[in-house]
Amino acid sequence: MSRLEINRAGELEVFVRVVEQGSFSMAASLFNMTPSAVSKLISRLEKRLGARLLNRTTRQLQLTPEGCVFYERGVRILADLEDAEQGPATNSVPRGRVRINANVPFGHHFLLPLVPAFLARYPDITLDITLADEVIDILEQRTDIAVRAGPLKSSGLVARKLGQTRMTIVGSPEYLARHGTPRRVDDLAHHNRLGANYTRSMAGWPLLDDGAASVIPMNGNVQVSDGEGLRRLALAGVGLARLAVFQVREDLAAGRLLPVLEAFNPGDSEEVHAVFLGQGGYLSLRVRAVLDFLVENINLAR
Repeated sequence: MSRLEINRAGELEVFVRVVEQGSFSMAASLFNMTPSAVSKLISRLEKRLGARLLNRTTRQLQLTPEGCVFYERGVRILADLEDAEQGPATNSVPRGRVRINANVPFGHHFLLPLVPAFLARYPDITLDITLADEVIDILEQRTDIAVRAGPLKSSGLVARKLGQTRMTIVGSPEYLARHGTPRRVDDLAHHNRLGANYTRSMAGWPLLDDGAASVIPMNGNVQVSDGEGLRRLALAGVGLARLAVFQVREDLAAGRLLPVLEAFNPGDSEEVHAVFLGQGGYLSLRVRAVLDFLVENINLAR
């Protein structure tokens, strides 16, 4: 009987790596095992637990609800072991790969500019960054930290607030010169109102019309998958866009974009959070280092 077969910590690590790699063969290569041996190990683990952890298809592995719970607990345990092993060393430093998913505007305006300073402080950490405005499933996407804007849905995830930002409608001087600057909410009927096609996007623009709240639907002839794409379309004079102030602050200061209907702006804002698995404080040193650095350095009001 091999060491991994009798070592529960070893079995747990194999299972976690299978989930993170998305295949038996890729996980097997990490442990110098065969895919068949990994598959048998997972089957024995499921038998011992009395629950199926993974649904196997010819193309992918998918966590069952029981597998999600076991994976989350496994990540905590392995993180605790890692910290315990590093703790006694006086020169212990965070190390390893941290997978981050962030929305595109936040990524371009905050996350990517912070990378050089972060790596200078933590040279033993490798960052794996994905930028997309769609809300992902952290477990399915094998992500350590996801940065999300807007209200958080109830879930088993933990969140740390990074700040909040006001929203504003903007247009380029060229666009407004061609189509006129709207003075009242009704004037928007004659304007190209650009929108987003990702699922978390709002149905329309909230505005105050004669003191009453209203939502103006987006009727633009272009929809894009991320907020940075909306900003570029607005800069190109394609139409009006409603964006986070942090995203267009430099454009407004330089006159490349102009605010529209600010007198009717309800003043709503979006909160930005970093969400992650880590109930009860179980976080690896590397993930905690990234979270602390983001909280320390992100200022959406700047």
